Amino acid sequence: MFWVHATGNARCIIKYGEGEGRMTHMLLWVYVLNATLLIVHEMDSVRWREWELFGLPGGVEGFLLIHVPLILSILYGIVALGDGLQLGLVISLALSLGGLLAFGLHTYFIRKGGREFTTPVSQAVLWSILAVSLIQAALTVRAMLSM
Repeated sequence: MFWVHATGNARCIIKYGEGEGRMTHMLLWVYVLNATLLIVHEMDSVRWREWELFGLPGGVEGFLLIHVPLILSILYGIVALGDGLQLGLVISLALSLGGLLAFGLHTYFIRKGGREFTTPVSQAVLWSILAVSLIQAALTVRAMLSM
């Protein structure tokens, strides 16, 4: 079983088999790592004017505004996952797929000759997102299947 302590009360929302508690704890920290990498990537996106790359309206102001609900959802996913809610697993899978999508789209644009996200730090963040997203997706699916 996976026990969480929320507001001082021990409660079990999602039941896991033997040893699954450690796997879920690992998933939580992989989620936090991937969330951090994706938020750093979005900070880097401002430098590269990503709204122009994708043709998004509103300039930097619109780009910043769309990130309020995105980052709020990412942060809520940490809480939901930590509380053992099934929604936490859904958000975890969405975050990992978002990381894979970010890597794939930027790799596509770079291969088409784009100069955005080609610095060593930008590349390190993108490749880290790929690796961590793959691990997160695998851990999330495993947790979903063990329910």
